[in-house]
Amino acid sequence: MPWHGPSPSELEVPVSATLPRTSRRIAVGRRIEPYAYLAPTVTLMVVLMLVPIGMVIGYSFLDNVILNKNPEIVGFDNYIAVITDPVFTTAIGNTFVFVAGSVLAHLIIGLAFALMLNSTLLGPRIIGFFRGLFILPWLFTAAIVAVLWRMLLAPNGVVNFLLAGLGLSSGSTEWLADPALALASVTFINIWSGYPFFMISLLAGLQGIPADLHEAAKVDGAGPLQRFWNVTVPQLKPIIISMALLDFIWTSQQFALIWMTTGGGPITATEVLSTYTYKLAFAKYEFALASTSAVLVLLLSMILAILYVRHQRARD
Repeated sequence: MPWHGPSPSELEVPVSATLPRTSRRIAVGRRIEPYAYLAPTVTLMVVLMLVPIGMVIGYSFLDNVILNKNPEIVGFDNYIAVITDPVFTTAIGNTFVFVAGSVLAHLIIGLAFALMLNSTLLGPRIIGFFRGLFILPWLFTAAIVAVLWRMLLAPNGVVNFLLAGLGLSSGSTEWLADPALALASVTFINIWSGYPFFMISLLAGLQGIPADLHEAAKVDGAGPLQRFWNVTVPQLKPIIISMALLDFIWTSQQFALIWMTTGGGPITATEVLSTYTYKLAFAKYEFALASTSAVLVLLLSMILAILYVRHQRARD
């Protein structure tokens, strides 16, 4: 029988008709592709960060949550109660002393050791030895550091033994139990465990300073101190500011070291914002007040984070 249907040429779809559809799909796929890569990370951030933060902020405006089945909205009463708490005021003061002392000492010690390791007066073997020795505290976790220094600073520990041998102490000083010495002792421990971070960063900055700048300063008759203040410090200034802001953020949130050495005591001698918040939640079971304290800590951390981001943008 003769074929009366459409010819094969009539069944073919013009190539020009399929090209726009294909190009549209490719364009849409290219637009969606970056969001597909970001989706897992964004989902984790929302679930693990934004949702808990939102819940804590909500708890801060309620009566004692979790323990109370039907918590009531109390507005800013929790914030007034926390801010007017004398222990909270003490915690802010201790936090400031702890953070300021730690950051300043980290900078001074880290810069001194970085200059020493960058010196050409020492041989490579000696520099390698001291580099490994100076970085050693950074390898220990907070738990190891706390246990180590609790043993060293015990009344019958090595520190008291050495000081008594030199005639500088009676040999029974309670470094972590004396309210007059506890905060300084904990700050010293944090300084010892944290200075390698500054040392490594500043050493990298020193090695990145062109030698031509120092040679030109020598030709102009500048001495070692003049070269340090007029060449080294200006070149390291961006690194110093960045490291100081980061250290402020990290040190202000320090909890493990203080909790495992003094627990915020004796009395409130080493009470900082992190231990104060922890005790409100898990010692007094005042979860609404603990949430309020956590929100206040978050606001302080955000201020420091904003300063850090603005500095990084200005640097770029």
